Amino acid sequence: MIEVAALTKRYGPTTAVDGLTFTARAGAVTGFLGPNGAGKSTTMRVVVGLERPTSGTATVDGRRYADLPAPLRTVGVMLDARSVHPGRTAFRHLTALARTHGIGRARVDEVIGMTGLESVAGRRAGTFSLGMGQRLGIAAALLGDPGTLVLDEPVNGLDPDGVLWVRRLVRDLAAEGRAVLLSSHLMHELALCADRVVVIGRGRLLADAPVAELAADGSLEDAYLRLTAGAVEYQGRAVGEAGTTAVGGAR
Repeated sequence: MIEVAALTKRYGPTTAVDGLTFTARAGAVTGFLGPNGAGKSTTMRVVVGLERPTSGTATVDGRRYADLPAPLRTVGVMLDARSVHPGRTAFRHLTALARTHGIGRARVDEVIGMTGLESVAGRRAGTFSLGMGQRLGIAAALLGDPGTLVLDEPVNGLDPDGVLWVRRLVRDLAAEGRAVLLSSHLMHELALCADRVVVIGRGRLLADAPVAELAADGSLEDAYLRLTAGAVEYQGRAVGEAGTTAVGGAR
């Protein structure tokens, strides 16, 4: 489970995340939405220990990422699939990562099969298409068989079959009791795979609600556009059901 509590992150005079609070629960897919520059990537980077918060906390299973005894086995992360060394083959990349974290060869072969990389495992990552690079990033995230997944735009660059595969994968992972935090700009896809959606703007919480409630009066995209309407001042529409948070009047 991921818990973000009163999280604030500033870079000099710029506030990227401003008092953000939400939970990505075990056994559910939590969609993470917001306009470009809203603070989604910064929040994810704080969750996985790549940035230190200015104030507030972000924990996985009650611990900061830096305090996890076996990070790769606790939380799988895919933030930038292009970060793989272009000269390494997919197999060598995954094998090196596995060795570093005490994970056996059998698991490497397993995630290669899970992500459809068998035919290209011996190719250098620098020759991969964007979609194939995404599959390699997902394979690395799954390597430690973690209970929590943090996936930033996992369907980016995938063809329709790949998008369907990711949808089924994250639903299956949640059904196994894992927590999945997933960002995407594809509203239709999130409507199909997410249980709950967290919407932020200018680093602040705009809504935290089950998909069905947030989209009760139309589509998820309609609800998102209403929540983020007006770049000068965000105004959250009250969704008004139990278990739903809507925030308006960001100052």
